Amino acid sequence: MKYLKKYTNADYYKNGEFQQDVAIEAMKDMFAYYGVPFTELMAKDIWVTDFSLGDFEHVGMGGIFWVNDPEYKYFAHAIYLLPDQMIPEHAHVATNFPAKHESWMVEKGWVYNFSEIGDETPKVPTIAASHGPIKSKNYVIQKVGDVLRLKALGTYHFMMAGPEGAVVSEWACYHDNDGLRFTNPIAAL
Repeated sequence: MKYLKKYTNADYYKNGEFQQDVAIEAMKDMFAYYGVPFTELMAKDIWVTDFSLGDFEHVGMGGIFWVNDPEYKYFAHAIYLLPDQMIPEHAHVATNFPAKHESWMVEKGWVYNFSEIGDETPKVPTIAASHGPIKSKNYVIQKVGDVLRLKALGTYHFMMAGPEGAVVSEWACYHDNDGLRFTNPIAAL
């Protein structure tokens, strides 16, 4: 039996306000399906965002930063994507720190892993209208256990979960939010 989407924007927004508690409940529902324990640390530190785009059903994510250390310059993160949900297209540029380089491994479900590097892949899945145009038109389907890395520093990329959602581990150098650049100028953390 496959995990199915159970929540929509009608659940995530009340009077136009993003309901983070509902988004976290949706994540917990997916965790229960996949057998991911919801620990005390997760209860304390999990976060969800709609990236200020008002469409959490299609453009948003949950996550937890296990570590983000500017002194030793390393980062570990869990990415939680509900069914068909995407992270907005973005790039990382150098600031007082080098541009973020990252690698990802899918733990549960699967994702389309998009990059602006490479030829356009046929049959690009539908991108949410709330996101707007993308530069990244090359993708691979990344399945459980597959490890991929950013193809080149400073390049645009994003992930979109398949119809069963996804849990993805990410490892990188220190993440400086000042270096984060979204394609959509409205998108923000």
